[in-house]
Amino acid sequence: MAPAVRGLKSLVWQKLKSSIFDDCRKEDEWKIILLDDYTTKLLSLCCKMTDLLAEGITVVENVYKNREPVPHMKAIYFITPTKKSVDGLIDDFISRSSSRYKAAYVYFTDFCPDNLFNKMKSSCSKSIRRCKEINISFFPYESQVFTLNVPDAFYRCYSPTLEKTKDKDAVMETMAEQIVTLCATLEENPGVRCKSTPSDNASKLAHLVEKHLEDYYKTDEKSQIKAKTHSQLIIIDRGFDPVSTVLHELTFQAMAYDLLPIENDTYKYKTDGPAGKEKEAILEEDDELWVKIRHKHIADVIEEIPKLLKEVSSKKKATEGKLSLSSLAQLMKKMPHYRKEITRQVVHLNLAEDCMSKFKPNIERLCKTEQDLALGTDAEGQKVKDLMRVLLPVLLNKSHDNYDKIRAILLYIFSTNGTTQENLDKLIQNVQIESDSDMIRNWKYLGVPIISSSAVQQHKQTRRDRSSEETFQLSRWTPVIKDVMEDAIENKLDSKEWPYCSQCPPTWNGSGAVSARQKPKASYQDERKSSARLIVFVIGGITYSEMRSAYEVSQAYKSCEVIIGSTHILTPRRLLDEVKSLSKPKDTVCIKDE
Repeated sequence: MAPAVRGLKSLVWQKLKSSIFDDCRKEDEWKIILLDDYTTKLLSLCCKMTDLLAEGITVVENVYKNREPVPHMKAIYFITPTKKSVDGLIDDFISRSSSRYKAAYVYFTDFCPDNLFNKMKSSCSKSIRRCKEINISFFPYESQVFTLNVPDAFYRCYSPTLEKTKDKDAVMETMAEQIVTLCATLEENPGVRCKSTPSDNASKLAHLVEKHLEDYYKTDEKSQIKAKTHSQLIIIDRGFDPVSTVLHELTFQAMAYDLLPIENDTYKYKTDGPAGKEKEAILEEDDELWVKIRHKHIADVIEEIPKLLKEVSSKKKATEGKLSLSSLAQLMKKMPHYRKEITRQVVHLNLAEDCMSKFKPNIERLCKTEQDLALGTDAEGQKVKDLMRVLLPVLLNKSHDNYDKIRAILLYIFSTNGTTQENLDKLIQNVQIESDSDMIRNWKYLGVPIISSSAVQQHKQTRRDRSSEETFQLSRWTPVIKDVMEDAIENKLDSKEWPYCSQCPPTWNGSGAVSARQKPKASYQDERKSSARLIVFVIGGITYSEMRSAYEVSQAYKSCEVIIGSTHILTPRRLLDEVKSLSKPKDTVCIKDE
C-alpha cells in the first residue's frame, strides 16, 4: 500500500475535504467535479482518483472544455476566480432549460472579485447551491515544499523593463496574497522578517504579507488565531545566494533534475538497452524509496540500490550471481508479489546509472573546479591563490557545453564579487558565447555584482563553520539558506540585516532548547503541533539543494519544522534561460493574462 501523503500535501487535502467534499456531502449521491488548470494541478499534487471516488466524485472534467450534459447530476466547481473559469461555469447554466447539470456547488481557491461575482449572480444564481472561498492559492509540491501560482514570476520581479511599473506591483500583491493562504492552511500567523539586501524586493513583499496577514486574521471569523503564533516567515531575494543556483549538485534529486531531461517530475527510461521499450516513472513522495534516497549523495545511492535489489531477490533465490537489468525483468515475471517493489528499485537504479553516465565523462572534473571557485579553497582547505588559473582549463575544454562554461564563469565572478568590464568581455569573446552573454550580464538585475566597482565594497557573507562536518570532496559547498535556517532557529540572525516587519512572536524559541527539557516526551506528531515553524520564502525560485536543506534542518532540530517555498523550482539551465530573458521585451517572454 502507498504511504500516507505527508506534511503540506496532507494538510491541503484535509482542508479540501472539509471545505468542499464534507460541505456538500449527501449519502449515496455521486457528483461531477469541474476543475480549471490550476485546480487540476493542485488536486493531482495532494490526492489520487481513488481519494476522489471515496468522496463521491465519479467524473472529473475541465471547466474550459465542451462537455456532454448530465442534467440529473450535481456538479462541484472547484476553480480559480478568473474570468475564463467563471465564464466556463456560466456557460453551463446559461438557460434553465438547457443546463448541463442539476445544480452547482461553487468553491473558489481565493477571493472572488466583485465584478466576477456579480456577473455570476446575474447569470446563474438560481442554479448555485453553494458559493465559497477556500483560500488555497499555492501548490504543495512536497511535504515541506510549496510553490506559488505566478506565471513568469522571475521576469516580472527582476526585469528592468518592469521596474517601478504596475505590473511588478501586481505580482508582488499576488505573491503576498498567495503566501497568506499558505499561512492560513498551516494555521500560522508568523512574525515576518526579510533580508534587507541585495534588492528591496524582499522588504516590499514582507510588508505586503504582514499587511495581508493582519487583514486576513481580522476578518476571518472562524479562525481562533488573532495574535502571532510560534512561527517565523523569512522572505529572501534570489540574489542572496547565486552560487547554489549554478553549482553541479551531487545529491540524487538535484543531480537528476540538473543532468537529465525530467519534465513534470516524469523520468523516461529503457530497461532493455537503447532498443528497449521506453517506460515512464513519476518521481513522487508516494514512492517510499524515492523519499528515502532523494537527498543522499549519488555515491551512497549507487551503493544502496543494488543492495536493496539483492535483498528482494534473495527472498526467493530467484537469481544467482551478478544482477543485471534483464535478469531482473525475468525475476519480476516470477515474483508478482515483489513486482511493485522491484519496479521502483529498477527505476532508481536506471536513474542513478543515467546520472553517472553524464557525470563520469565530463561533470566529475567540472565539480572539483566549481567547488574550488565557490569556496575559494581546495579540498585540503588551502586558499586558492589564482582563481583564473582554476577556471581556464574548463573554458579550454571542448567537451563542456556553453551552459557548463557559463556556470563556471559565473562562479568565478561570484567568488571575486565582480570582475572588470575588460576581463568579462575577454572571457565572453574567447569562449565564443556572445549570443548567451546576457546569462552572465543580467545577474546585475538581481543585485549580484558582475562588474566590480571600487566605490561599492561588497562584504563577503560570514558562513557557519562546517569544517567538522563530513562531506564528499566534490560536495563541499553548503547552500547559504541552510545557515539562515539554522541561525533563525537558534535566534542568531542579526536584526539589522534581517529586520522584522512585525513584532517578533514573543514565544519564538526555534531550537526549543528550554521547553524540550521541561516537557515529557511527546509523539512526533504532537511534538510538531506544539513546536515552532520556520517558513522560508525565496523570490525568484529555489534549487533542489535548498529544498534538501529544509528537510536536513528539520531533522537536526526536531522542535522546529522548516517549510520552504518560492515562486517556482529551478534547475541551473532553466535559471540561466530566465536570466537571459530579463533584457527582452515583455511581450516576447510573458504569457498573456486571462
